[in-house]
Amino acid sequence: MIVERTANEFVIRFPFTANTEQLQDMVDYLRYKELTANRSVAQSEVGKPAREINRSW
Repeated sequence: MIVERTANEFVIRFPFTANTEQLQDMVDYLRYKELTANRSVAQSEVGKPAREINRSW
């Protein structure tokens, strides 16, 4: 893995043999972190959808 920093972005390079599912999971997580970085939500608000999802399972 190679991490490069340019003037306005980071570039991360992985070998062709890297596990694409794991890479996609990592990219999804990083995107989530980017989208939620400046957000503040009470735990009670987070719990509502989680309880609804658990009920439907």
